[in-house]
Amino acid sequence: MKNYRKQADAQAGPGATGKTTVTLDMVAKLAGVSPSTVSRILNGTAVVSDAKRQAVLEATKTLGFVPNPLARGLAGGRTFSIGVVTQAIDSPFYGAALRGIEDELDPAGYSPLFMSAHWDPAAEARCLEVLHARRVDGIVVLMPRLSDAALTACAQALPVVVTGRNLQAEQLFSLNFDNFTGALRATEHLIDLGHTRIAFIAGDEEHPDASERMRGYRTALHAAKLAFDPALVVPGKYHEVSGLEAVNHLVAQGLQFTAIFAANDQMAAGAALGLFQHGLRVPDDVSLVGFDDLPTSVYATPPLSTIHQPAYDLGRLAAASILQLITGTAPTAELPAPELLVRGSSAQARA
Repeated sequence: MKNYRKQADAQAGPGATGKTTVTLDMVAKLAGVSPSTVSRILNGTAVVSDAKRQAVLEATKTLGFVPNPLARGLAGGRTFSIGVVTQAIDSPFYGAALRGIEDELDPAGYSPLFMSAHWDPAAEARCLEVLHARRVDGIVVLMPRLSDAALTACAQALPVVVTGRNLQAEQLFSLNFDNFTGALRATEHLIDLGHTRIAFIAGDEEHPDASERMRGYRTALHAAKLAFDPALVVPGKYHEVSGLEAVNHLVAQGLQFTAIFAANDQMAAGAALGLFQHGLRVPDDVSLVGFDDLPTSVYATPPLSTIHQPAYDLGRLAAASILQLITGTAPTAELPAPELLVRGSSAQARA
């Protein structure tokens, strides 16, 4: 059986030309390592230098080597699949994160299984059950709505990486962005421009990141000795329509404001449309700042000032961390600090 498994693990699909069967031995020869080292690197169990790992990955790419997941599973007891629970696959933010996950898993020979929970804790729980039944080797949960206890319980069965939380548990690793500091910087930027009536389009209050962004907004106002006006805070749902509706609400109430901080770029895009429809110019009449730095934000008219949150890197680091957990290595990934990107949508307040 041992020899059978070793032989099965060396099987591969057609090479890049579709005519030659590329073997593990061929990859090993090109990379200058032993076949067993290639196997361990592709299985995610090797402890080798980055240079040696890169050489093997480059060799697999050059030769078009496609590992046989069934054979690898027989050899190592794995499916070489990672379950990924996202909230909205059609979201530009989550789409970038999912691409990062794919790009990190693919060279390691792992395939993602994507499921969307639509911000529903019950749906999230079902996703975890389905993925566990599919015998995935680990699960990544992006911005979960499930309780800490439920996520910790899931990690008792298999490795789990969670984003948007600060959790510590056996077989569980969390990655969290500093939403508080990001919101603080965005609001401080508008205050520094002389704005004192700053409206805030908040995210769903049940989201931990939304509450942290609200806290950053309020902290910046307090530090500048500006009164917090709850009438200037309008709840949103992190999509464009809620940004448009928020501006309609502010205008309908006759509220005075010279700036808007939207808790994400999608709501900022909706807010920009709402301001345009009411004859208000950005930034001449109202300055506008978002959060996330979506790829489309630089192409807005005018380009959107925003807080850079690296969605792609979030996915890539989450994927790298789940692979480390699977091999028994403690992940150490950290997201970069928030960065304010000042573009054309924010300007000095007019007297």
